[in-house]
Amino acid sequence: MRMIEAPTITSLPAEASGAVVISGSHGGRYPGYLAARARVRAAIFSDAGVGLAGAGIGSLAYLERYGIAAATVSHSSARIGDAADMIRRGIISHANAPATAAGVTAGLGCREAAERLMGARLVEVVPKPFGETRSVLEVLGAVRRIVLVDSAAQVEPGDARQIVVTGSHGGLVGGDSRLALRVPGLAGVFNDAGVGIDHAGITRLPALEARGIAAFTVSASSAAIGDAGSSYNNGIVSVVNAVARAWGARPGLRARDLIDKWAREGDPAA
Repeated sequence: MRMIEAPTITSLPAEASGAVVISGSHGGRYPGYLAARARVRAAIFSDAGVGLAGAGIGSLAYLERYGIAAATVSHSSARIGDAADMIRRGIISHANAPATAAGVTAGLGCREAAERLMGARLVEVVPKPFGETRSVLEVLGAVRRIVLVDSAAQVEPGDARQIVVTGSHGGLVGGDSRLALRVPGLAGVFNDAGVGIDHAGITRLPALEARGIAAFTVSASSAAIGDAGSSYNNGIVSVVNAVARAWGARPGLRARDLIDKWAREGDPAA
């Protein structure tokens, strides 16, 4: 039996098959799909503040349909994007039926929960392909493209100097500032994942500010985490970095209004 720490579920070693994986990713449906595809025994994610339509824990019901045990730790107990911190001080907030059958309940420490999940039944499944979305919007009169990616891992080299709207949480993955945004975008948009302990859900913002990239988060209660379209269409700005603030970003604004304005203006500082 193995226990594996993974800062993000988008990058798992081969040893994850049959293991209990503690991932720093949010607990949305797509991370659940990746866990099932990797044939994990069980998975623990961050609840990302739960958020709109329970999107931050959507993996639990998804994995339960396959009989795979899964749980989340509270975003207020451990840093999202930091599996080691989750094991050290994370507290379980939600568990699906297979995890509950293995003895995992809300209030349990993450490490003890992971140890109990060692006894969960290993289920061999081939999940139906999920099909994460990536699209590019061309706003009338725009000089920059608006790139919608459900996961920041979908960012491509050609997205440099464009506006990248993600469904991902706004926390640094494994604390690595280089992964805040994989290209030098004009701007980046993320979900604040409830902000959480140590303000972990917004730590990409200062990292991008240091690179001169405008960035803001939308409130987890306004947009479904893991869904870039929801961030763009429904998101309400919650936190902004200094570059974004200089360009007119403020908490409470509709994300779409701000993004479309930037797309038409290009670099407002130019």
